[in-house]
Amino acid sequence: MSTPPTGTAVRPTDHSHLDLAQLHLDVAFGKAGGKIIWQPRILAWYDDKIFSGEALPAPYTGMSLPQIYRALGCSNRVYEYESAFKCKEDAAVRFSKRDLDASDYELCWDTPVGSQRAIYRRSKESPWHKPIKWPVSDEQEMKVAAWRTERMVWSWDQRMFDGVAARWRGLGAPTMNLPRTTLQHLYINDMGIEAATYALQDYPATCERYFEALILWKERLIEEINASPIHLVNFGDNLHAGTMSPRLFERHILPLYQRWSRRLHAAGKFVCSHWDGLCKPLLPYARETGLDGIEAITPLPQGDVTLEETKKALGDMYLLDGIPAVFFDPTYSEQTLSDCAKKCIDLFAPHLILGASDEISSHGDIKRVRLVGKIVDDYNAFRSDGITSRSESWRVKNE
Repeated sequence: MSTPPTGTAVRPTDHSHLDLAQLHLDVAFGKAGGKIIWQPRILAWYDDKIFSGEALPAPYTGMSLPQIYRALGCSNRVYEYESAFKCKEDAAVRFSKRDLDASDYELCWDTPVGSQRAIYRRSKESPWHKPIKWPVSDEQEMKVAAWRTERMVWSWDQRMFDGVAARWRGLGAPTMNLPRTTLQHLYINDMGIEAATYALQDYPATCERYFEALILWKERLIEEINASPIHLVNFGDNLHAGTMSPRLFERHILPLYQRWSRRLHAAGKFVCSHWDGLCKPLLPYARETGLDGIEAITPLPQGDVTLEETKKALGDMYLLDGIPAVFFDPTYSEQTLSDCAKKCIDLFAPHLILGASDEISSHGDIKRVRLVGKIVDDYNAFRSDGITSRSESWRVKNE
């Protein structure tokens, strides 16, 4: 449980009074009595400040990320649990890493069928590294990637799971991202969008063989997930309609979502996917996917859809997030943020895991997390009174 500000009355339904890991599960599986959960992702805000050496604002100075979540009185979507799944290469693969200069480093994978080579550049502005030479640059390297992927195996690391559980205890249920799905994997992990687009045209048979290897690799992971204590699973695809047209989605993504959702549901898992780009052309497919919900759909003015359009597309599916992350920046008023949070609740509760679409930026005002938290706590207190109507009356009671 988190600690509320001094002088704040605590209601039994407030986030600061609850085991938020249990609330997270209860909301996802429809056992929360209509209540919802507030899960703002602040990792980008935190990491950017730590990387730049900027001191965190008081009273969060010197705090770890879990301590900040506890102080804010909100839940985290703890994707760190995915580190409990270990992927092992075939014994014949020889991996090496070496620095090329002060900023660039090289990765090499030598195999009996050839080699792959990648070069990444460290940034002075960000903890993320930029690919200068992608791991797959031509057909031969894709064949090597397929050979490696076909032979990769997964295992479960209980000690890693226990370590993450201890770090985040009471703040969010065990959650994980699956590796990206085929074409998205090629775009983001292996080749970049332009080269991958040419590859699909220039050597489609080799691309298909690689996709088949990725599918089998991912299905081996799903077997491990189904046997694990992790019940919340995300297809971490970062889908964006600018690079994933409806035609490509129907060909490469939709059938796998349907197939993998069935397998995960059979083991009692909650399944969602991460769509954080422009997604209006893809939303009509939402209810065909077999998913329980979609994460990070970003409304206007940051994305390309309204909340009403999102609700129409999802129906009774869950929305994870829903508040444009820019509303946490000083550019927008607190009233704009408050109105958006209330609209999300009116439209989507109880099928709502409220958060920022996608993450609060390093320029965000972290105090605004508490503003939304108060709205959610007021709503949950209202629902605890046994009122089941999704009317505007909860606003009247709490405004």
